[in-house]
Amino acid sequence: MRVVGLISGTSVDGIDVALAELTASGDEVVLVPLGHSAVPYPGDLRRELLAALPPSGTTLEQVTRLDTRVGQAFAEAASTLSGTADLVASLGQTVFHWVDGGRARGSLQLGQPAWIAERTGLPVVADLRVRDIAAGGHGAPLASTLDALWLRDLAPAVALNIGGISNVTVVRAGGVQAFDTGPGNALLDLAAHQVTGGAQSSDLDGAIAARGRVHDELLRRLLDEPFYTAPPPKSTGKELFHGGYLRAATDGLDVRDEDLLATLTELTAVTIARACADATTVIVSGGGADNPSLMRALARHLPGARLATSDEFGLPRDAKEAYLTALLGWLTWHGVPANLPEATGARGPRLLGSITPGAHPLSMPAPHPVTVTRLRVAAHPDQPIGVPDAPS
Repeated sequence: MRVVGLISGTSVDGIDVALAELTASGDEVVLVPLGHSAVPYPGDLRRELLAALPPSGTTLEQVTRLDTRVGQAFAEAASTLSGTADLVASLGQTVFHWVDGGRARGSLQLGQPAWIAERTGLPVVADLRVRDIAAGGHGAPLASTLDALWLRDLAPAVALNIGGISNVTVVRAGGVQAFDTGPGNALLDLAAHQVTGGAQSSDLDGAIAARGRVHDELLRRLLDEPFYTAPPPKSTGKELFHGGYLRAATDGLDVRDEDLLATLTELTAVTIARACADATTVIVSGGGADNPSLMRALARHLPGARLATSDEFGLPRDAKEAYLTALLGWLTWHGVPANLPEATGARGPRLLGSITPGAHPLSMPAPHPVTVTRLRVAAHPDQPIGVPDAPS
């Protein structure tokens, strides 16, 4: 079947949308990428979303309006690729991830799926994190589901996604571990906006950081953050790494603009490298993969590992999480648990999400009878382009 996957990451840049064809044969799922795009949020909607994020205050009226407007934006994004699709899966827009005492208590994603179902006429699988949280997990990183199936023959390897928050899936012969490592682009984006007076929302091509030097005292303060030494499973978000956090870290220090960006780039690289220490291959996706300063810093801290992007293995780095969402939707539709308990910390495998019917009565297939143990990415079923051990 063909599934549209939708997600907006913690950078709140817009909506990633991808169309995947998914077929199961025994314990293997074959994913054929059929196309993807990034649909920017309307400028006023992005501003309203950012203004509602912690530590800012908000109201139930604002949350309700945003839930509707984000749902409508997701519906329009889905419609660009839904012409031949059978199903839509949406991870929505995360606006709050509630972690208390190292345990996830809840997570709120906006983007009411009824708008997507109404616009496309297709059933929608959404609200994919909360069941894992209810089972004692973190509801994140759900990328571990795709990564563990996709990279099992490449162990030891790490799948790294650098969005607003960075997360890794560490695949070893003896098992899988996945967790958030800390800020990816979150603090970098805040700093770029600050030092350019709002002219830039990110450090384009890492150019500002490339002109600076690491400020040792600021880096020391940042690395004292307790989150980095907490054991996995763990998750975080902009509830912790926000503008107030950055202001507190720089308080009393004289830090040049370019040194601030250089130091935050180093922070992201160091905290990621600690999670990838024994990896022979690190496969990078997300917006951070397009930052040359960050990639150079990662290479410096991981001298024994091969750094590659997910494009080399068949999944476009700027759409990998949208294809992940399509996979999660397919698994739920076919009655297959879509969480990885050893990665999220849940008590066991769980079916994820809720289903909003489309224009027609639901007609779901019988549950897939075999446990899924691997994923193959292919141009079409007879011409693999994403077998992990293929590149030299």
